[in-house]
Order: sequence, then C-alpha cells, then structure tokens
Amino acid sequence: MAVEIPHAKSLDTDFMFTKLLVEDLDRAVTFYTTVIGLVEMHRVEAAITGRTVSEVVFMPTYSGGPMFILARFHDTDRPASDELMLGFSTKDLDALIARAENAGGRLLEKGEGHGFRHAFIADPEGHKIQVTSA
Repeated sequence: MAVEIPHAKSLDTDFMFTKLLVEDLDRAVTFYTTVIGLVEMHRVEAAITGRTVSEVVFMPTYSGGPMFILARFHDTDRPASDELMLGFSTKDLDALIARAENAGGRLLEKGEGHGFRHAFIADPEGHKIQVTSA
C-alpha cells in the first residue's frame, strides 16, 4: 500500500469488496490491470436475484485488504457511471495519469491539498477514480 492508513472497527464486520458494474467487461479488465496494476484472481458466472452476471475478481492489493470486482449483468446495456467513486493511492501520480490516458481514460482534475497530491480520472466508461499521492 502506498500510504499507511490507520484501521479500526466497532463490530464483527469487515469490508470485503467493491463491485463495479460495467458495460464492457474485457475493456474494463484491461484498463484496471494496465493502469492500476490489479491482478486477476478468478472469473465467476452467476446469478444475482435472478439476473445473470459475469464477474472478474481481483486480488487485494495488500494482505488482508478488500477485493475489487468488475461485473456485467447480461440483461442491461449500460450501468450508471456516477454512483460510485473509487479511490487508489500511488507513489507516482503522473505515471498513473499517463497510463490512464494511454488506456482510454481521461484526467478530470489535478490538485494538491492536506499534504497530498491528487487527481480525479475517469475510466473508459466514465467511472470516476480519485488517486492520491503523498
């Protein structure tokens, strides 16, 4: 992990994963493996509340961390792209931005504050990603 963040909980529940709904599963896998460096763990074909879904599960980026999952429901053309914002940290913000732009993403905003540099980028489907660098 690029930045050490304190952790705690008050109940016996752990945050396990984030599942991002996408239109083009293969394009999304290429973007998140190329830009973020996520490593695919396995693929799942399943049904959720009677809806067929294809999922790609990525390994946590640090021991004990949550998983990231890309999912595509087969009965819908295009999921909303503005209901969730992903957050990642990196040691080299400019290199990550360049990788995002080379993979079909785009820089939305870049700035500094609270002792961090940050950028907001969009993946090829318009999902917003906040990237922070100390």
